[in-house]
Amino acid sequence: KLLFIHMLGYPTHWGQMECLKLIAGSKFLEKRIGYLGLMILLDERQEVLMLVENSLKNDLQSSNQYIAGLACCAIGNISSAEICRDLSPEVEKLMVGSNPFVSKKASLCCIRILRKCPELCDTFLERIGTLLGSRNHAVLLTCLKLMREMCITEPAMIEQLRRHTPTLIAALKNLVLSGYAPEHDVHGIVDPFLQVEILTMLRVLGRGHSETSDQMNDILAQVATNTESAKNAGNAILYECVLTIMAIEVESGLRVLAVNILGRFLINRDNNIRYVALNTLHKVIAQDTQAVQRHRNTIVDCLKDNDSSIRQRALELVYALVNEANVKVLVKELLSYLLACDVEFKDELTQRICTVVEKFSTDKEWHVDTIIQTLSASTSFESEETVCSMIALITSTPELQAYATHKLYAKLADQTNQPVLLQLAVWCVGEYGEMLIGGVPAGVEAEAPDPQTVVELLTSVMRSPVADVTTKEYTINAFVKLTTRFANAPDSLALIHKQLAAYSCSMSLELQQRSVEYSSLLKLDAIRAGVLERMPAFAKKDRQAAAAAAAALAMDGDGPSRGSASELMAAPAVMAAAAPAPPSEMDLLGDILGGSPAPAPAMPAMG
Repeated sequence: KLLFIHMLGYPTHWGQMECLKLIAGSKFLEKRIGYLGLMILLDERQEVLMLVENSLKNDLQSSNQYIAGLACCAIGNISSAEICRDLSPEVEKLMVGSNPFVSKKASLCCIRILRKCPELCDTFLERIGTLLGSRNHAVLLTCLKLMREMCITEPAMIEQLRRHTPTLIAALKNLVLSGYAPEHDVHGIVDPFLQVEILTMLRVLGRGHSETSDQMNDILAQVATNTESAKNAGNAILYECVLTIMAIEVESGLRVLAVNILGRFLINRDNNIRYVALNTLHKVIAQDTQAVQRHRNTIVDCLKDNDSSIRQRALELVYALVNEANVKVLVKELLSYLLACDVEFKDELTQRICTVVEKFSTDKEWHVDTIIQTLSASTSFESEETVCSMIALITSTPELQAYATHKLYAKLADQTNQPVLLQLAVWCVGEYGEMLIGGVPAGVEAEAPDPQTVVELLTSVMRSPVADVTTKEYTINAFVKLTTRFANAPDSLALIHKQLAAYSCSMSLELQQRSVEYSSLLKLDAIRAGVLERMPAFAKKDRQAAAAAAAALAMDGDGPSRGSASELMAAPAVMAAAAPAPPSEMDLLGDILGGSPAPAPAMPAMG
């Protein structure tokens, strides 16, 4: 009744003494109900628990194994540090007793005692050898649990526990090579639970200790080769064996064997096993990359799996496998996956593809083509970093400038709505416009456009509903740059002047400011060519230089304090000039900003 009331959420403190009365009784059935109520209704913080200590001590000394087992269960679940300390001698005696039923429960009870009283580790350490000598599998299993708890509670104990390594190896060898044992058989595997626990303990003992690891080589090889993988029990043992091999200091051949086991897991029909294999391969790739690379095709096939969690794990593993030798093959697979993956993953995948291409690509033209293809497949992706890195690549590689400009212009002509592609294309057209109309480089099939077509295409970008303010800022910069690139095309220049004038009353203060300042700049023939020179090459990691080259990145604040776009474009060219302007010249900066007869920026129209 008390348990039912407790399950309903009502307080039961008024009836807890009934549990103590039942425990103090002489009948096993009464004690069982009493201990059950005690473990559920009370915890170690209850003062009433101190009243049961004497009953616990008496029951631990009982000749009835079931009563002693109940007492061990109670101590293992709710005992306080004081009770653990007081009753540890009785528990220790039961642990090394001749009754396996009581011995296994006492061993588990010791785990609770160690957590509450770590100083008792040395006391129980002396009993480990006796427990490991037992032929009862349950006693061995609980002993291994106790050893692991010792290693966690007192890491210094690992060194002392290493002397038991030969005993553990012998026990594991006996399990692996023994015949059919019906009392321990699980789908043809002899006691997989004990095998897994021994492997786990060997991993703890062998980590960071070459001498102990050397003792394990043979048995680990036997487990890896003799264990049947047709059932989950065998797969569990193989998985634990792989973890042990990778954690300790073993021969390289054994590591290759472990990776091959994970490779077999990848072709298993069970998704759980495949997920575990992918997860483990990702952890071990730093230790043996070549062995993992042999299973690259199988890993790539996992990208086509119906299970999204497996696809995600395979994706992370593919990123880790990419290097200069296989970047083209793996990026091709990633692009195929990009076309088919869910929308919520596209941006992250696009960013990662751009990152690995930038990091490992050795073919600059392939680099440009791949970035364009990647961005085309992810229409919502926006990244200032990608813009900056691509601009850095193009400015630092003169032989790539014409090729990249034509490729990006082709995307612009195809009415792409990808924001990063739009910005890159507009920037390259403005910076290398003369290369665009001067001829077609090798590898490009399209014909070279004329200046009028280029300017009209940029005009359509300004009017496009998908072009945001940043893209329009890039386009205005491209317009003013093209006044020097298309100097021999008066019709195109007239259209450029018209477009600049159209934005002198824009609602966007930045667009308005650029339009007015650039219109003033175009009247200054003495300095215009120098200001509108090509941007110099800059380091890929120099974000500020990339932002200056783009000349259209977002700025904080409002009004003149933001700095004009023409200042951004003019600064590198002015700094690079061989001779300064004559002192008799007017203040160029003031003239550009409107200090001379150039008109001041108009206020935006209201409504």
